Amino acid sequence: MPLLTIHHKTVYRYARPVAFGEHRIMLRPRDGHDLRVLDSALVIDPQPMSLRWIHDVFGNSTAIAAFDERADTLTFVSTATVEHNPADTFALTPDDAAYFYPFLYDDEEFPDLQQFVTPQYGDPNGELSAWARRFLDVEAPTPTFNILSGMTHGIRESFSYRKRHEHGTQHPLDTLQTKSGTCRDYALLMIEALRRLGFAARFVSGYLAMPTDSAHGYVGGGSTHAWVQVYLPSAGWIEFDPTNGIVGTRDLIRVAVARDPRQAVPLHGVYLGPPDAFQRMDVDITVVSVGEDAAERETV
Repeated sequence: MPLLTIHHKTVYRYARPVAFGEHRIMLRPRDGHDLRVLDSALVIDPQPMSLRWIHDVFGNSTAIAAFDERADTLTFVSTATVEHNPADTFALTPDDAAYFYPFLYDDEEFPDLQQFVTPQYGDPNGELSAWARRFLDVEAPTPTFNILSGMTHGIRESFSYRKRHEHGTQHPLDTLQTKSGTCRDYALLMIEALRRLGFAARFVSGYLAMPTDSAHGYVGGGSTHAWVQVYLPSAGWIEFDPTNGIVGTRDLIRVAVARDPRQAVPLHGVYLGPPDAFQRMDVDITVVSVGEDAAERETV
């Protein structure tokens, strides 16, 4: 089972010492049968007055820091070592309830899935719905895997990945119309399209392990990453990364799941001072195998 070390450093820089409000930190990987956290540490400078850990409404591990001193820099360093055992690509059989689309969720499960089935963003002219239906066969039923895989690879092949300096995630219609965006934009587009087809889909924030084999052609490394989970009867929550065309958890390190991207911001807080005090934010993220990490330390 491969062991990976994730190092995530964020530094906020200010022109003069400022005070800090509460900060919420969502950087600890999320344990599961395919991912086990062996060690984790969070170092903050200046040291917070208090630091407490909670599980949010989705079960994500969240740290809440409060401060009582001023400084001209605020630094967060999260380090975690995980055992990553990617699950095999899911396979449904014709006997499974969700093998063909459309299908129905179980009456017992649907009340808990409803928030992930209900669209959250407007589509006044039906553009998003029309785009989603393009992945259905002309004659029903359509194999469910074909829809999910087709949309995952369709976004990767037809859209242009670009980094944006604006905060937040753009509206799915903007992503659809410009055919461009970040991994968060791609994920939200796919989620909203699937919800219009009746799928339960949610947002995932985490990290992308960049293989040494450049043939993978991954984009989105060196920063936090985002993708999609879809719930299927008999299969559970399955990962789909439309940025890189990944189905399953290969090379994906899950940190948080949420109904909406705004609920899975890795680091969020405020400073108390004049608007022009903020200068910049520097982020450095690496995901390496434990062996590679040791080799790098030896050559430094």
